[in-house]
Amino acid sequence: SGFLLSVLSLLACLVSSMQACPPSCHCHGGDLQHVICDNAGLKKIPKVPEQTRLLNLQKNNFPILPSNGFRDMTKLVSLHLQSSRIKEISSGAFRGLKSLVYLYLSDNQISVIKPGAFDDLSDLTYLYLDKNKIPDLPKGVLSPLVNLFILHLGSNKIRELKPGVFSGAKDLRWLFLSDNSLTNLLPGAMEDVENLAVLHLDKNQLSSYPVNAMSKLRVLEELKFSHNPIEVIPDNAFQSFGRYLQTLHLDNMKLKKFADNAFAGVTALKTAHLENNRLTQLPRNFPFDKMETLTISRNPWHCTCQLAPLRKWLKGNRTRAEDTCSTPAQYRGQPIRDTLALRSCKLPTKRSRKGSRH
Repeated sequence: SGFLLSVLSLLACLVSSMQACPPSCHCHGGDLQHVICDNAGLKKIPKVPEQTRLLNLQKNNFPILPSNGFRDMTKLVSLHLQSSRIKEISSGAFRGLKSLVYLYLSDNQISVIKPGAFDDLSDLTYLYLDKNKIPDLPKGVLSPLVNLFILHLGSNKIRELKPGVFSGAKDLRWLFLSDNSLTNLLPGAMEDVENLAVLHLDKNQLSSYPVNAMSKLRVLEELKFSHNPIEVIPDNAFQSFGRYLQTLHLDNMKLKKFADNAFAGVTALKTAHLENNRLTQLPRNFPFDKMETLTISRNPWHCTCQLAPLRKWLKGNRTRAEDTCSTPAQYRGQPIRDTLALRSCKLPTKRSRKGSRH
């Protein structure tokens, strides 16, 4: 019986050591579920209790995330690896993390993501890869992420999106690609993410509006193209998602004009940012109907009757969004809201439907 007791006590020791908090970390939450190892000088991924649900490894030093480094952490839901000098994510780096929902990899130096890097992450919903040095994404690297909802890729060095790059991520709803080096979007770039609701492409080097790529999107509600050197918005630019589009950022571009039917099909737009461009006119079908916020300053507006609907909107909305006429010369500097140039304009009337049955 003495032998049995010693075996049992040895087992008890083993079990307690398995559940122990790793050195230079602190653990809290019932059952040590939260393991906090931030800024601990770690160079290897620590062993943690198997019931761990949150692991914070921020501000450590892991230049390469190795394969199988987290393999036994099957209950992990949230993994924080921000600011840990990561340069490379190996194939199978997160293998075993089938319960992981949140993965934070922001503010590292990631430039290499090996194929299979995100294998096993079938529950992952939020992926933060912003503020890295990613030049492109291998085709299919996101395909295990069948539940991905939000993807942050802002502030990287991505030059192009290859067709199929998002294959598998069918439920992706928010995609942030601000502050990259994109020069164009190939026609098939968005074909796997047609359910996007929010797309930010601001601060890139897109010189023309990628109408073919954008036409794959169906239910987009918010679109940001600010700070791209695009001069013309073409016909039918937003038509495929026009019934859903509510917020549009086209400020700080080199925008000179909208094609006459640029806003074809757009019926729900509430907010449009157009400031600091080279616009002189708005197209006749500009959708003022539901507009609540419209910023138009720092544009060289040409005050002729085509701007009469804008003046009417400005007068009806106590907005601080105000701008002045640049031309014709005699009206230069006059607020669009009050300029004499537009006083006697007749507003286009909507065609009467009298007598038509519907």
